[in-house]
Amino acid sequence: MSNRSSTKEVDPRAYAAIRQLEAYISESGLDKIHYKLIKIRASQINGCAYCINMHTRDARKLGVSEQKLYLLSAWQETQLYTEEERAILALTEEVTLIANHGVSDAVYDKAVELLGEAYTKAVVMAVVTISAWNRIAITDHLALD
Repeated sequence: MSNRSSTKEVDPRAYAAIRQLEAYISESGLDKIHYKLIKIRASQINGCAYCINMHTRDARKLGVSEQKLYLLSAWQETQLYTEEERAILALTEEVTLIANHGVSDAVYDKAVELLGEAYTKAVVMAVVTISAWNRIAITDHLALD
């Protein structure tokens, strides 16, 4: 890997802007475990080892089981996740992979049905935020700690 300067060092204001998104999400009412599942799943899709490592550790501290963490990349193949978590994960995948086919009405409508409109919007903003962090971490070549 190359020796790249971090965004935080070069442009602290840019880094602070992403932190503002985190502040919004923390005040949105989004459940902390839901946010960790979103962060981990989007980071898996985006290939961000730094973020996967950080957020799986944090999820364990919140009480997320090892089994739930291990099976997250194959969540559709198990009944381990609640109906709400499944809707969140489906929405997370479609928003993360938005260039593939957008966000389907079926996935979005199911999320709204189970979570409500405001909570669904918070989920979308959470996916946008972790995707921004993933892109910064990957571009900056952040090392695992």
